Amino acid sequence: MSTSRDTEQEPSKSEIRTVVASSIVGTTVEWYDFFLYGIAAGLVFDKLFFPGSDPVVGTLLAFATFAIGFMARPFGGLVFGHIGDRVGRKKTLVATMMIMGVATCLIGLVPSYATIGIAAPILLVILRLAQGIAIGGEWGGAVLMAVEYAPHGRRGFYGSLPQIGLAIGLMLGTGVFAALNSALSEAAFLAWGWRIAFMVSAFLVAVGLFIRLKVLETPAFRKLETVEEKATVPALELIKSPQSRRNMLLGMGSRWAEGVAFNTWAVFVIAYGTGTLHLSRQTLLLAVMAAAATMVVFIPIFGRVADRFDRRHVFAVGIVILTAAAYPAFVLVGTGNTAVIVVTIVLVLGVLFPIVYAPESSLFAELFPTRVRYSGISVVYQLSGIVASGLTPLVLASLLSSATGGLSLIMGYTVAVGVVSTVCTLAIRRHDTYTEDRDEQSHTDDAAPPRIAAT
Repeated sequence: MSTSRDTEQEPSKSEIRTVVASSIVGTTVEWYDFFLYGIAAGLVFDKLFFPGSDPVVGTLLAFATFAIGFMARPFGGLVFGHIGDRVGRKKTLVATMMIMGVATCLIGLVPSYATIGIAAPILLVILRLAQGIAIGGEWGGAVLMAVEYAPHGRRGFYGSLPQIGLAIGLMLGTGVFAALNSALSEAAFLAWGWRIAFMVSAFLVAVGLFIRLKVLETPAFRKLETVEEKATVPALELIKSPQSRRNMLLGMGSRWAEGVAFNTWAVFVIAYGTGTLHLSRQTLLLAVMAAAATMVVFIPIFGRVADRFDRRHVFAVGIVILTAAAYPAFVLVGTGNTAVIVVTIVLVLGVLFPIVYAPESSLFAELFPTRVRYSGISVVYQLSGIVASGLTPLVLASLLSSATGGLSLIMGYTVAVGVVSTVCTLAIRRHDTYTEDRDEQSHTDDAAPPRIAAT
């Protein structure tokens, strides 16, 4: 292992620009595809694939298939994490993009329940599983391409750039749905209009592959190949190492609040607004799209903040702020005022959420040594995503129904999650190899953090 940096030779600025472009475009395509399903689950799938059910039951069933994709993500993370640590980051990312693109296009071609009966939701679930497997391997690789290429002292900033793909993908997904909803009648939108959004994925995948194939393997992985230090079975090494086991558990706990916050304000709020508050679907879609555009600006800003201050503290502060903002945000959305709704969602999702999301990639990457890093961050992000992200719309919809439309149970759940995530974040300490980087010692976050007892 290198004692000062993952590689002896600095990559050129041209190489770094290509890597950044590849990471952003790649994650944009992957998240566009993944989020389309979440949006469609709240607006279309309950009607076309689960007809005849009570409206609440139909929505719950649609969100259940949404959650299935998150359950497949840990499997994708383990499989592609292993491949990424053994074969390389680049080859793995090309494979995940191909799988995601094919699955998304096929979702747009699945006939409705009225046409092929029970086969329709079954096919939907199978393709959603394929999406989950692909995104399970995508995020970790895209993040590592940026972090492992990052110049000295700028891991937080460069690590935040692939995170922009989430915002752009969400913006494109909601934007396409909003445009189709505005241009078509309700009947046309439900009959065939929504399918266009899924078919657009073919073009985006072609662009993403063109850029991604130009990228060289990361310096850190090339170093591993040179000294023959690649892990034989990365997952087993993670389990055997006490520090890696500890960091995996704490990382998953930290991630919980981030996943709940995002899926509350990007996915659940659309179904809540249209189903419970009877608000305009177009207003909510445009609000989420505006929030995503705002997020593109604030993610790199807080990425720079994560290079200046302790990443754990930036992440923890973001969790506390998002938790405190949840109740007033729901109240403001409940006013039904269009301007208030848009400003509220933009503020929470576009400005406050990046405080957590920007430093997350570099924070998690620094939990593990290079030889098992792809597997480690994939397990942390994707396994926690089952509860943190995939089940959130379903859990919140159930809590809302149990409270007969009230917010008390949702707020109790949000606060409990926020407390757990804050404690876990503050208990994290980075892997020893990162404290040896001479150029990053001048930054507060790169000095070895105090050893806080696990909770």
